[in-house]
Amino acid sequence: MKAFAELIKTLDSTNKTTRKVAALTDYFLKADDADKLWTIAILSHRRPKRPVNTTLLRQWASEISNIPLWLFEESYHIVGDLAETIALVVPSSEGRTHKSLSQYISEISALKDLPEADKKAYLQENWLQQTYFERFVFNKIITGSFRIGVSQKLMTRALSKATEIDEDILAYKLMGDWTPQTTTYKKLILEENEDDYLSKPYPFYLAYAVEDAFQKELEPVEQWSFEHKWDGIRAQVILRNDEVFVWSRGEELVTDKYPEFQRFLKVIPNGTVLDGEILPFSEGSIGDFNALQTRIGRKNISKALLEKTPVILVAYDLLEWQGEDIRQKPFSERRALLDKLIEDCDCDAIGLYLSSTMEFSSWEAAAEERDRSREKRSEGLMLKRKESPYLVGRKKGDWWKWKIDPFTIDAVLTYAMRGHGRRANLYTDYTFALWDKGELVTFAKAYSGLTDAEFRQVDAWIKKNTVERFGPVRSVTPHHVFEIAFEGIAESTRHKSGIATRFPRILRWRKDKPIAEANTLDDLKALIPK
Repeated sequence: MKAFAELIKTLDSTNKTTRKVAALTDYFLKADDADKLWTIAILSHRRPKRPVNTTLLRQWASEISNIPLWLFEESYHIVGDLAETIALVVPSSEGRTHKSLSQYISEISALKDLPEADKKAYLQENWLQQTYFERFVFNKIITGSFRIGVSQKLMTRALSKATEIDEDILAYKLMGDWTPQTTTYKKLILEENEDDYLSKPYPFYLAYAVEDAFQKELEPVEQWSFEHKWDGIRAQVILRNDEVFVWSRGEELVTDKYPEFQRFLKVIPNGTVLDGEILPFSEGSIGDFNALQTRIGRKNISKALLEKTPVILVAYDLLEWQGEDIRQKPFSERRALLDKLIEDCDCDAIGLYLSSTMEFSSWEAAAEERDRSREKRSEGLMLKRKESPYLVGRKKGDWWKWKIDPFTIDAVLTYAMRGHGRRANLYTDYTFALWDKGELVTFAKAYSGLTDAEFRQVDAWIKKNTVERFGPVRSVTPHHVFEIAFEGIAESTRHKSGIATRFPRILRWRKDKPIAEANTLDDLKALIPK
C-alpha cells in the first residue's frame, strides 16, 4: 500500500505527462502482480463495490477524531471530498501498516457482509495505522471516487514501457468485462488467450472538436468525407461465432440492454464489427437523447419499454470484416465495404441503417449543411480524412467533429451553492430560472463558463443578497441575468419546468439586462425540435 499511496501522491502532485508516465512505469516494474492488477483496475474504473455507506463513514470519522458531527459536515463541505476530509481529521500517524494494496482491497471487499460494529472497528483501527496519504488512498478505494487526472491511455502507455508490449495491443487487452477477481495479471497482460478476444471490441477512435479557422488547416475540402454527427450512444456491435456483443464507448458490455440487435445474426456474417450510434427510432424517425435515457441504466428491459423506445444502429465504420482487422485500411475503403454490406442486406428490417457520407466542393457548402443539422436530429457534422486509418483514442488530425452552435437562453440566478476543490470557499454552483406567468421557475443548473474574477464578484454579491439558507444552498434576490448555453432540449416529467436540457453552462453574464427581460418558459419550449 505504501508504494501505491506514493504513486497516487506523485500522480496527484504534477500536471506533467512525462512525470506521470515515469512514475507509473517505475511502479509497474517494481510492484507484485496482484498489486499491479488492482492498480490497472482502479485506473480503468474497475473498483470494488462500496462496502459502507457515506453516512456511517462520516459518523465514525467524526467520532474517532473527537469532533462533533456538525463540524465534520462543515469541514466536508469546505474540502469537497469525503476521502480527503476523513484523511485530514483523523489523528496523524507515522504509519505502521505493512499490508499490500491487494490485501487491503480483499479486506475491504469482505466488509460488505460484516455487522456494522465490525466494519466500524476495522475502519477506525486501520485509519489510525496509516499516514495521511495512505489513509486518503484507502478512503478513495472505499468510496469509489478515484479521480487523479490519469487517463487509461496514459496508464496504458506506462504499462507498455514496463512490459515492452505494444500500446494498441494493451488497449485491446484491457477492454472487456474483466475484473481482478476473474483474471490474473499474467493472464490479462502477458499471455495470449484467443478465447478472450471473442467478445472484445476494438479501442474507440475519438474525434477532436474543430477550432477557429480550421478550414484553412484542413484544405483541400476534397480530401474529406462528411456525415452527420448523431446524438445517441456510441457503440460497437460485434458478430463472432454466431453471437452478438454490444459495447458502449465507456467500455461497458450492454448486449442485454439492446436485444433488438440479436436480429443482426440473421443477415450479417460472423467476423463483422460495426462502429456506430445507437439511436431511438419511433414511427420511422430519430428521437431525442432524452428518450434513450429511459433505457440507460435499466436492469431489465421490459417488452413495454422495447415497444415504447425502439432503437436502431446507425453504422458509420467497419472495423472487422470476414474475421480480419481492417482498421489500417483507409477510411474510404472501409466505408466502401460497409456500404456494400448494407446495400446487399435487408438491413432496415433488422434496425441497421447507414450514416450517409457527403462530399462538398467548398467549406461554405459544408457549413450550409451543418446549419441544417437540427432538422435532421444531429449535432453537426463529422469530418473524416478519406485516407485515414482507424486509430486508438483521441488523435488529432484525421477525425474532427464540427458541432452546431448551442441553444441559448437568458435566465435569472435564483440559487447558489458552494463549489468543490479550489472553489470550496466560493459560491459557484448556480440554479437558474425563467419567467412563467409572472413567476420564476427553475430549469437548469450550471457551474462553468465564468472567469475566476467573475466567480469572485458573483460570490461576493451572493453573500450580501442571500434571502434564505437551506443547508449548503442559498436562495438569492433575483437580480442577475446570465446567458445559458446547452446542447439539447426535451420535454421531461422529472423537472419542475417540464423541460430537460443537456450540458447547460454559462455563456456570459448579461449585466446589460434587467431580470424583466430574461426569457420565459415558453421561449424555452419553443426551442424543442418539432
